[in-house]
Amino acid sequence: MWDERVPVHVAGQYYDLDGFRAHPDVLRGFETAEVGDVTGRTLLHLQCHIGTDTLSWVHRGAARVVGLDFSAPAVEAARSLAADLGHGPERAAFVTGDVYDAAATVPEPSYDIVYTGLGALCWLPDIRRWARTAASLVAPGGFLYLAEFHPITESLDDATGTRIVRDYFARDAQVWDEPGTYADLNAPTVHNRSVQWQHTLGDVVSALAATGLRIEFLHEHDVSLFPRFENFEVRDGYHRFPADHPRIPLIYSLKASKG
Repeated sequence: MWDERVPVHVAGQYYDLDGFRAHPDVLRGFETAEVGDVTGRTLLHLQCHIGTDTLSWVHRGAARVVGLDFSAPAVEAARSLAADLGHGPERAAFVTGDVYDAAATVPEPSYDIVYTGLGALCWLPDIRRWARTAASLVAPGGFLYLAEFHPITESLDDATGTRIVRDYFARDAQVWDEPGTYADLNAPTVHNRSVQWQHTLGDVVSALAATGLRIEFLHEHDVSLFPRFENFEVRDGYHRFPADHPRIPLIYSLKASKG
């Protein structure tokens, strides 16, 4: 499914790779503020897709970034994009592999920053195994940074986000069979079956805490990157509820350090 969607994402307006080549920085303001200065640091991006977020950290000054994704076409697209920006593998390397096997796949044993961006954890059935793997790749004195869509949004009705209609604590695999992609809902696609899992906020935080990482902060944000609910408005570059709508967390972010 992901392999088929890579060409759609590369060619489409959603990722706007021509615009990215001109200004290679698509990171969200809260991410750059919370991660801080990355100048001279190494960064590993798990589940990097076509590498736009990964390469944005290079633009922000990272000495070396490594992106890992299980889709070979996505990794090839990321390598091509890096080359277009003048970055060879010594500055921006991309590798193909299962995130659970990252420790045996990525070129270095540890990184100053291990980063996971929005929309990644829902594809993983075992959040504890993910946490152990990610934590093992954080260098001493380094940290893991995670930004992810808030799981409470999956429990609410799609129209207005005011009614609880789904079980927040659901643990079963959710199987979907839908054409298109979030980047182009009308794109003709053949491989449409996907499987996702829901992880509560408590599950994610507890899984990371169990690895021995020290949770520095857990922040919740009332903005989203896509029109999750039908009544969303776009303000200040983010999708938000109308001004008179009670706010709920739409994204969360956390930092967990290794002493």
